[in-house]
Amino acid sequence: MHRWLFRWLIFSAGWVCVGLGTLGVVLPVLPTTPFMLLAAFCFARTSPRFHRWLLSSRVFGPLIDNWQRERYIEKRSKRTALLVVAITFGVSITVVDPWPLKVMLVCFWIACTVGIGRLSTVPLSQRQAEVKSAVVQRRPS
Repeated sequence: MHRWLFRWLIFSAGWVCVGLGTLGVVLPVLPTTPFMLLAAFCFARTSPRFHRWLLSSRVFGPLIDNWQRERYIEKRSKRTALLVVAITFGVSITVVDPWPLKVMLVCFWIACTVGIGRLSTVPLSQRQAEVKSAVVQRRPS
């Protein structure tokens, strides 16, 4: 009984993430990518059918696949995300009036920028090969 409930909750969370990610496409304050990655994580554990559906998405499929297999995002996607975050928060900070809200938005902007900035743009296999190569070069002959 508990296993079924847990599985149903994870599956439901996947659909909530798909919904939030879809809203994030049109609402600038909601991030799309993290929700879609989380949805893929949930569906990978509960529904191969919906996991395949997400991976076959023309928009999100390649991004999710890159993240799941190689733990990276493409440089172009990273630049786009940083630009959208900058524009969104820049406009929001300009539009809001109370200064405490402006300070809060600046803090969120910094947090989002740092979070996105830390994501690797190099596939895991390439990073591992570089580390292995560096170790081999350091060994004395």
